[in-house]
Amino acid sequence: MILSTLCYIEKDGKYLMLHRTKKKNDINKDKWLGVGGKFEEGESPEECIVREVKEETGLILKSYQLRGIVTYVSNKWETEYMYVFTANEFEGKLIECDEGDVVWIDKEKINTLHTWEGDHLFVEKLLKDDGFFSIKFEYEGEKLLKYKLKEY
Repeated sequence: MILSTLCYIEKDGKYLMLHRTKKKNDINKDKWLGVGGKFEEGESPEECIVREVKEETGLILKSYQLRGIVTYVSNKWETEYMYVFTANEFEGKLIECDEGDVVWIDKEKINTLHTWEGDHLFVEKLLKDDGFFSIKFEYEGEKLLKYKLKEY
């Protein structure tokens, strides 16, 4: 089981996205994602997202909000539980990321990028500011078989 975080950092109508191109044996190879990563021992979701954002981007989050929980189940990889955040206040300057390129992308264009098929569903909720959600995806390899969404 994997515990992870993901953050969509917002500025001027754009989200900061990571194009995963540099990491070897990357499950997310060539996909676009928000910024985040796996928990370290003893971390809370909030501690994890602040650390991961700083490590991958150089930015220090000042204001962020937990928006949802995503469960990924796959016949090929471990089950992953991901805490999804958005953030709109930060400080610092962008640094080079060793996992790929970090790029500001217009929010309206996010769902045209090459992502996991199910990501479009929860990104749409973030864009509409629809409130808290929990969504479970079931994948066969990279193909989304089904999903179940619970809105709060």
